[in-house]
Amino acid sequence: MNRSNKEVSKFRLDGQAALITGSTRGIGWAIAKGMAESGATVYVNGRDKKVLAARCKNLIELGYSAKPAHFDATDVETVDRFFDSTETTIDILVNNAAIRLRKPIREIYPKAFSKVVEANLNSVYAISRSFATRLVDQEKKGSLINITSIAGPRARPGDPAYTAAKGGLEALTRSLAVELAPLVRCNAIAPGYFATDANAPYVNDVEVNQFVENRIPLKRWGQPKEIAGAAVFLASDASSYITGHTLVIDAGLTILF
Repeated sequence: MNRSNKEVSKFRLDGQAALITGSTRGIGWAIAKGMAESGATVYVNGRDKKVLAARCKNLIELGYSAKPAHFDATDVETVDRFFDSTETTIDILVNNAAIRLRKPIREIYPKAFSKVVEANLNSVYAISRSFATRLVDQEKKGSLINITSIAGPRARPGDPAYTAAKGGLEALTRSLAVELAPLVRCNAIAPGYFATDANAPYVNDVEVNQFVENRIPLKRWGQPKEIAGAAVFLASDASSYITGHTLVIDAGLTILF
């Protein structure tokens, strides 16, 4: 293998197992496909067994390695059972599963606010803890990637719970990075405007698209597949000296003033 091929091979994930939560659609599915294409055995996670089976079948038919991970990422007990029952060590964890409640403060009561924070922050800590402590106990290296949002360091009216949770997740990313070093690297990806199922009502909204046209330098919505490469990079040896970093993927939105 020449030097050039060696450098390219650093982006490969051969021999590694990756769990991507909430990965039957959208950004999670795009990351699962990207990591499978890069050589990883991917554990596709979700709560619908039929959808999981179909997704895994799709990847296997393409010649990749995929297994279903049927559990609720917000349920600590089922998360622990998954890690205890998995035949191989999970080397890569992508915390993608999340919920959103776009309502103003007058309409979000504490119980609903707590539900969003529980799913988007507390549960991420729980699954990260299960993943990372097992690697550290075995003295194995690994990569943890949190999917945050540009809503974390920024804010807009009518989205307090999601903004609070994602801001907390960005801080948690830094905290875990320093605590889990040098064995486990922990980074985050902060997407901007992406055309996912969750954003479907806004993709065809005239007013929202005017904002996209006027405020986003690349003047378009992002596609989920455009995040896959960044996730593969952060999971691979190509980013071996990167930890505690949040990689913003927003077509330049947050640098514009």
